[in-house]
Amino acid sequence: MKEVRISPHIHSSETTGKIMTSVIIALIPALIGSVYFFGIYALKIVFVSVVSCVLSEILSQVIFRKKIRIFDGSAVVTGILFAFVLPPRLPLWMVALGGFLAIFLVKELFGGIGFNIFNPALASRAILLASFPAYMTHWTKPFDYSVDAITCATPLAIIKENLSDQLPSLWNMFVGARGGCIGETSVLLLLIGGIFLLLRKVITWHIPVSYILTVAVLSAIFKQNVAMQVMGGGLILGAFFMATDYVTSPLTGKGKIIFGIGCGIITFLIRLKGGYPEGVCYSILFMNM
Repeated sequence: MKEVRISPHIHSSETTGKIMTSVIIALIPALIGSVYFFGIYALKIVFVSVVSCVLSEILSQVIFRKKIRIFDGSAVVTGILFAFVLPPRLPLWMVALGGFLAIFLVKELFGGIGFNIFNPALASRAILLASFPAYMTHWTKPFDYSVDAITCATPLAIIKENLSDQLPSLWNMFVGARGGCIGETSVLLLLIGGIFLLLRKVITWHIPVSYILTVAVLSAIFKQNVAMQVMGGGLILGAFFMATDYVTSPLTGKGKIIFGIGCGIITFLIRLKGGYPEGVCYSILFMNM
């Protein structure tokens, strides 16, 4: 009797564990940057998020009577990425709730790794944003480590309000000294991680390049500040680390380019015409569908 299996049939020495280890290494520069810009509380957010994701995965796999697979590193990666898209002063119980939703609701209920339709970190962020909008849009100034840190607007929110004179310098935007989610602010550190993943061949150029280029071209066509649109939100984090998720992105090069262009168009439309200044999270979730 012949055994019939579904594709893919090409075998590789790369395992899920090796891939996730590479992603964790690539995220370390931005993780260090988040602590530098937003203080030790940012590290607490990452820690709570990772612990919540790992424990939620164990709980899920016990409930569904599946093999415990926490050592493949996927829950740790989800925990770090979820923390990266959170405000610097979000209450830790909300972080823990979001980690649980990312793993139990978005990943394990769909069948676990390899079966989830949506990016778990972004889907959980969207749920928290709908549930706790005030907390999820509360941004603080970098280098203010006090409990009552001074609030500030993100660059995209400043553009939305037509207050261009209050925008940070391009250098501050590049290195990360501006308001935003804890892991998205430093273009420099994210690019270091992204280039590492490209060199390791964990990801390919198709989605990041097509995504970022689409936003840049549309910004130029519609006379928006191209540099601010590229560096002012979560585009770099989303393009290299979220949209390239193995499970929720296409397999072929052409499919990846179409996926990246779609993400770019939706991101720009939300930013230009929507009431919310950022569109990366929702664009990737739409294209996941």
